[in-house]
Amino acid sequence: MEARISQKVAVSVVFVAAMFMSIMDATIVNVALPTIGRDFAVTPTAVDSISISFLVSLAVFIPASGWLGDRFGGKRVLLAAVVVFTVASALCGLAGSLGELVIFRIIQGAGGGMLAPVGLAMLFRVFPPEERIRASSILTVPTTLAPALGPVLGGWLVTDFSWRWVFYVNVPIGAAAFIFGLIFLRQAGQSDPGRFDLPGFLLAGIGLGLAMYGVSEGPVKGWHSADVLATIAAGVVLLAAMVIVELRTARPMVDLRLLSNRLFRSSNGVMILTSVAFLGTLYGISLYYQDGRGLTALGSGLSTFPEALGVMGGAQLASRWLYRRLGPRRHITLGLIGTTLSIGLLALLGPATSLWWARLLMLTLGLSMAQIFVPVQAAAFATITPAATGRASTMFNAVRQLGGAVGVAMLTTAIVLVGPVHLVGGHPVANLTAYRVAFLVAAAVCLAAVPCALSIRDADAARTIPGRRGTRPLDRAAADSHPAPVLAD
Repeated sequence: MEARISQKVAVSVVFVAAMFMSIMDATIVNVALPTIGRDFAVTPTAVDSISISFLVSLAVFIPASGWLGDRFGGKRVLLAAVVVFTVASALCGLAGSLGELVIFRIIQGAGGGMLAPVGLAMLFRVFPPEERIRASSILTVPTTLAPALGPVLGGWLVTDFSWRWVFYVNVPIGAAAFIFGLIFLRQAGQSDPGRFDLPGFLLAGIGLGLAMYGVSEGPVKGWHSADVLATIAAGVVLLAAMVIVELRTARPMVDLRLLSNRLFRSSNGVMILTSVAFLGTLYGISLYYQDGRGLTALGSGLSTFPEALGVMGGAQLASRWLYRRLGPRRHITLGLIGTTLSIGLLALLGPATSLWWARLLMLTLGLSMAQIFVPVQAAAFATITPAATGRASTMFNAVRQLGGAVGVAMLTTAIVLVGPVHLVGGHPVANLTAYRVAFLVAAAVCLAAVPCALSIRDADAARTIPGRRGTRPLDRAAADSHPAPVLAD
């Protein structure tokens, strides 16, 4: 018997649940790394492989996700990804050594790499352009709430229970998402996604994985390290080769031709720069709270959490009022200015500054970020055909993941170069100047996204603005001869 429920509701519930546990996993595990290192009796450098392996695996499998979703249908691939991620999470909790944990994290990353692109493509296929702003306000829940909640939940679980629970917590969420999706999601698939582009997959996956590894290890081993330089160089060479190969391929795994679509290109520019600034800042403020001001992991998480409250309130403001009145160009620009100011003001934090001032800035940061993420995600796919949505979603999510890795590496490097500790009266104390410089770097990166926002034309995204009449034909770059997906039982 067919379950009767709106596909908009069904896709939204499964997507939010899946993305929530995937994104939260990165921040919640970071809190547990020191405890895991002590439990397995390994060095801090070695335990870092737990996070790096997950990021690299994520990067390797993202490129294939769009093709898999088109070939086997979004429902099958999304639920398979949920199962892989959930089972791997349970195995991570049961790991008896660092080697086992790294292997299970790689498997976990494989599932996580497919969750976001496939789920996003499904979401934008069930929400017509005029309702994309509603869908975008839904997207802000996992993408901005999860990174803030992770340290809070992780600190509590590690302190009161065990580091293993930072992995076990994914199991009930994943199980519930799978059961709900199995019952209520309907299958959707492309009639002809083309042959699997093996050269594109290998070049994009390995190239992006090497680049992510090098960028993540740079602050740890030092940017002068031969291993780091060689890894980044190899990643760049493979990605350059991928560009050449994919532009010559009729049905590429990574459809770079989509970047000739002005609206999609500008939206991706905003997304990668704000991901660098935002996720880098979340990481930097955590270090400031713990290493600079002496807070516990739980205290740091609670002091970061106002950002999530700002996002939730800001998303409603964006989707219900600002987007339709300002249009994406002015709306995104306003959000970028607010975010730049919020991050820049963090650079004024001193050793005696009230932590309530920092928490207030985290609230305004979340409020401003909602004015970027909501309109960007609503507008980005306005001129992308349903048949190209899977490939566009793959690129959009790869950009976001790369931005996050670069942001953490960039702010960590700034802190290390300035020096997080200096001598005062012969005693080592926290050097807050290092964190101030890091926040200024993040603010500058955010400000650099303003030209991308100003290049957006509201007319291109007219179909996504409620109450606006008149639409713009799909860009030729987004045009695709394949039929739109059909729902099947």
